[in-house]
This record gives sequence, C-alpha cells and structure tokens, in this order.
Amino acid sequence: MELTIQSVNFDATDQLQAFIEKKMKKLERFSEDIILTEVILKVVKPETANNKEAAVKLSLRHSEAFASKTADTFEEAIDLCTMAIEKQILKTKEKKER
Repeated sequence: MELTIQSVNFDATDQLQAFIEKKMKKLERFSEDIILTEVILKVVKPETANNKEAAVKLSLRHSEAFASKTADTFEEAIDLCTMAIEKQILKTKEKKER
C-alpha cells in the first residue's frame, strides 16, 4: 500500500505523520486490495473550534472509499475517517459475497 500525506497551508509534524501511518496500516486488516491511500489535512477557519479537517481517499483494486471529517484535532478527525472507511470496506466485501 502506498501512502501520501498532504497538509494544506501548514507542515504536519513527524508525530502526526506517524499516527496517520499507523492508522492507515490498520485498514489493511480489512482488505488486501488497498493500492493507494491519500490523506489531506486542512485547517478550516483557524479561529473556531472543530477546525481540523481530514480527508482520506482509498484506492482499492475494484473500487474506492472516501471519508472527510472535521474535529478539534487531526488525530480525532483521522480516527473518524478510519471508522467511516472501515464501514465502507466491509459493505463492499458484503456486496461481493452475495
């Protein structure tokens, strides 16, 4: 699985990048078909709470999965995206098995 992390208008810390890599590696448990994972991090309206936006796009062998979440921290937003993508992968697997 190839992983790209893009942070818009700021530099992501090494700690944040390591956290993202760890979370994305866990997605491989749900599907071996993951080819590419793109993570885009943005700060939305810096003066408000819930201003960290994370978007995760997974390219699977026969489909795609996408999630975009906003939260207080990037870690929280990544967690929410990961949960949403897990559901999408499991749904795709169920459809294939029918």
